[in-house]
Amino acid sequence: MTEITAENLATIAAELDWLDVVIAMRFATLGATQADANEAALPPAPPLVENQSAYASLVRALQLDDAGRLLLVLALAPGVAPERLDPFLLQNASIGRRFTEFGGLAGEAHAGFLPSLATARFLIRGTRVEAGDPMALLHHPLLRRGLIEAEQRQADDLPMAAALRLSVPALHLLLYGDGFAPPPSAAFPATRITTNLDWNDLVLDAPTMRQIEMISLWIEHGRTLMEDWGLARRLKPGYRCLFHGPPGTGKTLTASLLGKRHEVPVYRVDLSRVVSKWIGETEKNLATLFDQAEDKNWILFFDEADALFGKRTESRTANDRSANQQIAYLLQRLETHPGMAILATNQSSHMDEAFARRFQSTILFPMPDEASRRRLWLDSFSSTGFALADSIDFADLARKYELAGGAIINVLRHAALLAVGRSPPMVVQADLIEGIRLEFQKDGRYLS
Repeated sequence: MTEITAENLATIAAELDWLDVVIAMRFATLGATQADANEAALPPAPPLVENQSAYASLVRALQLDDAGRLLLVLALAPGVAPERLDPFLLQNASIGRRFTEFGGLAGEAHAGFLPSLATARFLIRGTRVEAGDPMALLHHPLLRRGLIEAEQRQADDLPMAAALRLSVPALHLLLYGDGFAPPPSAAFPATRITTNLDWNDLVLDAPTMRQIEMISLWIEHGRTLMEDWGLARRLKPGYRCLFHGPPGTGKTLTASLLGKRHEVPVYRVDLSRVVSKWIGETEKNLATLFDQAEDKNWILFFDEADALFGKRTESRTANDRSANQQIAYLLQRLETHPGMAILATNQSSHMDEAFARRFQSTILFPMPDEASRRRLWLDSFSSTGFALADSIDFADLARKYELAGGAIINVLRHAALLAVGRSPPMVVQADLIEGIRLEFQKDGRYLS
């Protein structure tokens, strides 16, 4: 299990001590005149210049100012040091209840104080009413990127009454510094995908492999091109590519292998959680996803993308206008997303033409030719767990039957299930023919 380092413990303790100082300072100004309160600026946060801890690294990566750091440690405090917030349980003797300036609320299963956006506003700016937008925290990057969540307990709660909570991925990063795969949910409509295969298992023609190598070069050297070479002045951020071709030709496997080669998480977007029948909800769900991925080194993989990025139609109804607005929004978010986005489709003709101009590369994954099919058959049935009957001729199967790699894997599964019940376990030619017949039936083809 990952352990928290001594340096990180010391860094978090220093941030919490700073939070104590800020709380004490704000309490001291509660009875002061407005002029005195206005002069009470935030005490400086602990220096992190030479600090290499996970907490300090995240603060630097997010480029947080002192107000941002205060918001971060305030959201962290209930989970790691709830006693630091006990001063907020103080009651106003004149009214017999807690001070309304503090905001916050009591947790249902947590005996301590839970800070709200109003609590953060009080600590950052005191009780001043003229110090900028009173609702500005609602749009803070920490909330926009999903690192801190603002939870409204009741539907009629005021926005600033929303309780602050550090997201699970952010908590993991602050404490341990390593990556965390957030579980798929309404707040994160994507699932991390991995593969046990290697590049040698990917069977594609030479032109397709050359284009994939260009993507690999961008993942490895994109920052050098944009920052060190100064190409950010001329090139748009991020990299967008379209994988298109029949099912089972290696689109998902290629995305997974790119992530594996460069140690980059790959998240397949769950369209069932993204697409909504309610107007504006699809855009909201996508905004949440893109915001969370904005400062992460992730690959977003949109499988069956034509369901989300389909062609625009003539606006005859409110639904048509909503769908067209949704596609326009997707175009804008894709174009400004600073990371890697891969869209995959089995039918590129269903994609909106406007997307083609946004892709740095459009890669066709064709059906494998005879030589590639023979290699796929041989590689797939190279297991030592079962024997192969002498009558099996993979070269003949490759010549006669046009199948993609995914279909051949399905034939492997079918044949292995039949072989495992035999003694000794053996795959025979009839097993393969039966598996091929089942694959043909899926596409409406029939094997005589």
